[in-house]
Amino acid sequence: MATDYDAPRKSEDDSESIEALKERVPDKLSGSSGDEDADNPSSFDLPGADLSDLELDVVVLPPQQDEFTCMNCFLVKHRSQLDHEGASGPICKECAA
Repeated sequence: MATDYDAPRKSEDDSESIEALKERVPDKLSGSSGDEDADNPSSFDLPGADLSDLELDVVVLPPQQDEFTCMNCFLVKHRSQLDHEGASGPICKECAA
């Protein structure tokens, strides 16, 4: 039997109204949900906020034995990224290219 794919299809599911569908699906855009914002998981303040009274604790690790600091870009890189030792110090593969 030939099927007309352009003809509108009817099924039992089509009888459900749009209002009933909206009630079944939670509204993800409403601000009433208790979940944290996915784009702001740690509740950081957005740019422009006054952070002058906020004290931040940052843990700075000493250089590891398998790391070096490129003297061109000043980034800490793994030893596998070392291209050569220049006159001023180690240079990474990206800066040597």
